Amino acid sequence: MQPVLTPAEMAAADQHAIAAGTPEPVLIERAGGAVARHARRMLGGAYGRRVTVVAGKGNNGADGRVAARILRGAGVGVDELLLEHGFGAVELRRAFDRSDLVVDAMYGTGFRGRLADDAEMVALALKAATARVLAVDIPSGVDGATGVVSGTAVRAHETICFAAFKPGLLFEPGSSFAGRVSVVDIGIDVGGRSELAVLGVRDLSLPRRAAQSHKWSSGCLVVGGSNGMVGAPLLAGTAALRCGAGMVVCAVPGPDAAAQVSGRELVARPLTATPSGALDERAVAAVLDEVSRYRALAIGPGLGREETTQAAVRRIVAEADASVVVDADALNAIAVDPSALSARHAAGLPLAILTPHAGEYARLAGRPVGDDRVGDARELAARLHVIVLLKGPGTVVAAPDGRAIVNRTGGPALATAGTGDVLTGVIAGLLAQGVEPFDAAATGAYVHGRAAEAAATAPDVVASDLVSALPRTLQVLRTRHDPWET
Repeated sequence: MQPVLTPAEMAAADQHAIAAGTPEPVLIERAGGAVARHARRMLGGAYGRRVTVVAGKGNNGADGRVAARILRGAGVGVDELLLEHGFGAVELRRAFDRSDLVVDAMYGTGFRGRLADDAEMVALALKAATARVLAVDIPSGVDGATGVVSGTAVRAHETICFAAFKPGLLFEPGSSFAGRVSVVDIGIDVGGRSELAVLGVRDLSLPRRAAQSHKWSSGCLVVGGSNGMVGAPLLAGTAALRCGAGMVVCAVPGPDAAAQVSGRELVARPLTATPSGALDERAVAAVLDEVSRYRALAIGPGLGREETTQAAVRRIVAEADASVVVDADALNAIAVDPSALSARHAAGLPLAILTPHAGEYARLAGRPVGDDRVGDARELAARLHVIVLLKGPGTVVAAPDGRAIVNRTGGPALATAGTGDVLTGVIAGLLAQGVEPFDAAATGAYVHGRAAEAAATAPDVVASDLVSALPRTLQVLRTRHDPWET
């Protein structure tokens, strides 16, 4: 996994490297050299190329000035604009108009607030410029800790950052302003400084069926559905099959719903239903009697919010002796009364995985998601004794012990009905094969995002496209190579 350091953690790592014997000028020279090499790659060479470097007063600006010197020595035409000396709009426009590349070295990851004066003029001028833009460590104007942009910011095509990712590069809108991000080693040891990381393809938990496996070795039970909402558990169940579950049973309320499930690989179990076709609390005993046959339980897709259904959900979550993914309407049931999770924790049952989007998080936490998505996910995970998968731009998976990962796969194409049900099924399929809850949630988020790429139907992805793309996605990712990585 690639570490993610907050600006404060990165500053401490810098100071540790200096105290250990690497002088600050050496670190700046290495960083500036890395920027110059990256710039030449973006330029496609040096001959006849021209670059503008806009530099601030701090170390970020120093990195830019070193890059300017090295590029000039390589034969690249370089204009240097220094914030401390100031420059006018005409000078800025002339430099940008003749540049192939602009290097933004104005402010680093410690920036807070709004760009002003010449820095703001640069960011606004770049919107109309034709030159490509390379940001040093983070685009100026983006908060390095959160990705928040107050006012305007530099929109880069690529960003080169040093030693580790910064949160501001991973969360919107900072992620969009950063463009393609490359992390470069300049000799700063960041090991053990953060419990936050970015998952890579080599970190995925993608088991293969053992030679002695049979279908019940990786059984998965999906509890969901209500009148008019049977499609949700169908999507989850089929995704679980595609992700390795050997037997998937969809337990749905009433014989009519069960008839809609039957007919293909999924097995249907009719449960006691309310008069309106929702799950009745009397179905709890049947589910708990059967759940011991399965390694994983997914509960929530399409269940609805009747009081008797919510009561049934809470009892099942509290007592089910299997790894559990709690999604959709099951999250709303838990939000009403989270004591089911306390009971589950007290009984020593496997950690449940909760998969809220922003609205569901607000109901669970009693407040909306703030600027610090990692902190919010960690707080909820610790308070409820669960794994939290906080969906959205920059999905965060957090454990009660503080471990967290940021998933960089996926995108706005996934913002369509049913894709969350597919994610639930992907995670449940991994759990059914014995993957630990934290790893199943993290791997599931990664696979789910890449399935959208493999489907090749973006931006108009529908949930069933993801299910169809899962076999190819898994086949490719098992090679430990990610062809969709940008």
